[in-house]
Parts: sequence; structure tokens; C-alpha cells
Amino acid sequence: MNFFSSDFTLGILGGGQLGKMLLAETRKFDIRTHVLDPSPDAPSAIACNKFAVGSLMDYQTVLEFGRGVDILTIEIEHVNVDALEALEREGKKVYPSASTLRAIQNKARQKQFYMDNGIPCPPARIYKSLRELMVDFMDGSLKVPFVWKSTEFGYDGNGVRVVREARDLQGLPDQECMAEELVEFDMELAVIVARNSVGDTLTYPVVEMEFHPTANQVEYVICPARIDDDIAVKARALALEVSQKFAHVGLLAVEMFLTRDHKILVNEVAPRPHNSGHYTIEASYTSQFENHLRAILGLPLGATESKAAAVMVNLVGAEGHSGNVIYENIDKILALDGVTPHIYGKRQTRPFRKMGHVTIVRPELASAREIAQNVRQTIRVIA
Repeated sequence: MNFFSSDFTLGILGGGQLGKMLLAETRKFDIRTHVLDPSPDAPSAIACNKFAVGSLMDYQTVLEFGRGVDILTIEIEHVNVDALEALEREGKKVYPSASTLRAIQNKARQKQFYMDNGIPCPPARIYKSLRELMVDFMDGSLKVPFVWKSTEFGYDGNGVRVVREARDLQGLPDQECMAEELVEFDMELAVIVARNSVGDTLTYPVVEMEFHPTANQVEYVICPARIDDDIAVKARALALEVSQKFAHVGLLAVEMFLTRDHKILVNEVAPRPHNSGHYTIEASYTSQFENHLRAILGLPLGATESKAAAVMVNLVGAEGHSGNVIYENIDKILALDGVTPHIYGKRQTRPFRKMGHVTIVRPELASAREIAQNVRQTIRVIA
């Protein structure tokens, strides 16, 4: 099939910033694209050949959209999987597959997948409702501390709460959830695996993630992770094992805990380009977005090595600010060495909403981390 400068059409479910950055690669290769998103102001609307407004969870909307493209992919997991299965039965190529997405989309099914396949992960109990969890909590069979997780629609720290006492359960929704063992860890790591439709796989270097202490959002992504080489080898091997078990096509971001006794546990995965791989746009020989595109088209994968050390800083809405966005002091960070801002195209900011990121690329990691701290303290996303 001729993908380039032709009538071939790639469909993307989701039009957020991940879609926008993926579209930079399709435009580079002159690949025709259609995007579906519920918001008419989605960041991807400016960069595709055809933009459709509609619900990603509506069966008929996704079915009809998928019938109008040659290959269908996602930039968000929250889509109607029943429609994807129907499209596959009609012969449509969907990457990641509906079965892979169904296993990952719900965190309870994802957790059960790890346990069934011998993937090391934090133990957890799965509950049909909060009321069911409360029964075990009140009779003492579920002991604190633990991590409460919503099994669906959680993102960027939403749908997760550390429970240390009874009042921490107040205000949680009465829905399917998990009580996961609270892991004592030294570091959170991530490895992105690229796997194409003929089974070729590559891994990106292990990255280290530093989180905001209260919002539970990633503040910094550091590449390479500041770990021993043997830990890096184990992390990449575990990510490859997870990829093989899911048999995904495209990208799979595998988030992990490095425990204090040097064990590596899988936290969760995302079957798409991921926040932990944004640094690859400037710092890698092949960005995560280009490799996702190569993978779903069945093309050879690009080199995943880094050209330099890199640190990514997430730009999120400042607390106390909602409304038309202003990037305060962006001119000051542009004057710093190795700094590249990415603005996502969201006109409205609110506290902790992801509005952009900044990548710092330097020959030495220590220098990149120091500049990243300067960036974090200088730029403000306000209204």
C-alpha cells in the first residue's frame, strides 16, 4: 500500500495534544488524516485533513468514522471497543487491536492480565463498588495503607487516592475500583516499546519520572534515568515481556516502580504515545510519534537511542487560575540553552490541566536537570 502523497487515510480517535504531535509526523510524510474528537476546539483540529466532532464512546459514531479510513489508531484509551471489534470483523485494520485495548482500558482487567501472565506488579483486590470495598475495610480484612484506584476513566492523577485512614475514603465514587498495596519505592520509571505489525520491537531508554507531591502528576521526565545499568537492562527486558504478552501494535508505555529492595514492578501501561516519551521529539534519533506511525503502518522502526541527555517539564495550569490562558515568562525560558517549549493549543486553562511541555536537551544530564528546575520556577500558566 502506498501511504505517502496518496488517497490512503489514517484515522485517529482522539484529538488532544498527543494527536496533534502525531499529526506533525503525518504532515512530514504527507499522509492523509481524519481525526474524531468530542470537542470542536481540540488541539488536533488545526493539523488534519478532516476533523469530525463526535463522542469517542458512542458505538455508531466510532463505527461510521472507522469505515471512512484505511487504518485506525488511537491517542486516548477511552473509546468504544465494541465498535472497534465490529470494524475488525469488517476487515478494518485497528492498532492497537480491540482485544489489546479491552485488556488495558479497564485497570481491573489490566491488573488481572498481569497476575494471569506472571508479570510482577503490586498486589490488589478488585471490587465491584466502593460499598463492597467498605465491607472489607470495616471488618478489618482490608488494611491501610492502600491505594484506591478507579478502574475506568482515570488520568493524570485523577481516579487515584492513597488511603491511610477512614476519612480518605470520603467523597469517592461508588463504582468499580481496586485497593492496591501501597508500594515503598525509590523511583518511578517508564520504558516505551515500539512494535510494528510484523512483530519487530525496539525499546527507548529507561526514563525517570518525578511527580508533583499533591497533584500526582508527572512534573519532570529525566532521560536517561539515574539508575545502575543492570536495573536499566531489567526494566527494558520487563517492558519487552509485557509488550509480547499484550501483542500490541504501535507504542506501549510501561510505567514501573523501582522498589527499595531493587525489584521492578509494573504499575500500568498505555497503548499509545505517552507523556514519558515527549522528550524524544528533540532528544532521540526517532521520536515516539514517528515510531508509532511507522509501527502501525508496518514500516521499519527507527533508532530509539538518544542524541543527548534530556529533561522534560510538564506545563500545567497554575492553582487558582481558570480562563483564557497566558504563558507568563515564556520569553525568559526561550533565552535558556537547549530549551524547546511545546504549546498544546488549549485556549482555556484550569488548575493542573496539561497545557504544554518544555524539553531541555544538553550534553550533560546534570546541566539539563538544573535548567529544567529554572524553567519550572520561571514559566507560569495563568489566566
